[in-house]
Amino acid sequence: MRNQQFTALLYGWIVILGLILVSSMAIALLLRFSSFSEPATDWVTLVIGLISLFIGGAVAGAKGKQKGWMIGIMTGLGFTVFTFLVQYLGYQVGFTLQQAIHHFFYILAALFGGAVGVNIASNND
Repeated sequence: MRNQQFTALLYGWIVILGLILVSSMAIALLLRFSSFSEPATDWVTLVIGLISLFIGGAVAGAKGKQKGWMIGIMTGLGFTVFTFLVQYLGYQVGFTLQQAIHHFFYILAALFGGAVGVNIASNND
C-alpha cells in the first residue's frame, strides 16, 4: 500500500519537474527570440506552475488510486520543499512572502489534481 503511494508521488514529482523544465525552456526561447517582455513572465510562470502541479497531482492521484487529496498535498509539499532547498542551499535565500503565497496555491492545485486523478482512475476501472 505505502509502496504504491510512494511510487505515485515519484510519478507526480517527475511529471511536475518535466513540465516545468520544458516550459522553462519554451519561455527562455520566447524571451530570446521575440519581443515578449520579462515583466510579463511573472503571470505566465505562475499559471504554468499551477497547471504543472495540478497535472502532477492528477498523475500521482491516478497512480495512487486512493486518498487523492493526501497524495496531492504530499506532491505539492514535496515540490515546495525541493524548491526551498534548491533556493536556500544553492543561493542562500529563503522564501519571500510572495513565494510563500505562490507555493500555498501550488499545494492547493496539487491537492485538487490528486482528488481529480483518483476519481478519473476509479472511473476508468
